[in-house]
Amino acid sequence: MVRTVANFDDLTAATGGLKGPSVVAFFGDFSEKSRRAWPVFEAFCKAHPELDVHLVDLDRVRDVHRRLGVTLAPTVLLMRDGAVHQQLVGVQTDADYQAALLPHTRPAPGPQAGATAHPSHRVLVYTGPGCSWCTRVKAYLRQRNVSFTEIDVSLEPAQAQALVRKTGQTGVPQLDIDGRYVVGFDKARIDALLGLAPQASAGTH
Repeated sequence: MVRTVANFDDLTAATGGLKGPSVVAFFGDFSEKSRRAWPVFEAFCKAHPELDVHLVDLDRVRDVHRRLGVTLAPTVLLMRDGAVHQQLVGVQTDADYQAALLPHTRPAPGPQAGATAHPSHRVLVYTGPGCSWCTRVKAYLRQRNVSFTEIDVSLEPAQAQALVRKTGQTGVPQLDIDGRYVVGFDKARIDALLGLAPQASAGTH
């Protein structure tokens, strides 16, 4: 649900003092980037009505961005416990919003029978069509009770280009685990970055 904010006091009252998790989105028609970003963000919100989203129209509301240290439009903040937990500035894709906001606004799924729960990590899995190793790495993460967001590079060319700039690699699968990258199905590195106890079975690519 998207709620329009009247002023800072209105925002704090609606969010219980920004205890959150609440999404606060700053957009304004004066900004060309805001106009480009808004349809994507609006569609994201409609697809996830469970989110607590508060819209600040920067053409009308003047105090909220100053109080929260926002200097550019568009900006999307995830507030929790009165502080900024995540921040997205500029034009973003639907995958960007999903990766930054959903893992931190939804309760983690309960562990499967016999599985051990693990601390929350931000895990992005970059995949492509017809990639058998992509299927294996996703199955492995599910087996280890690790939540992740999948990005199909064939459908997200901008994401694919950004990934190549970061890792220098074009192949998939690739994983982004809390900002650290794994190229291929490197089970040992995945386990290490996620703090998982190694499994006694081979499987790297």
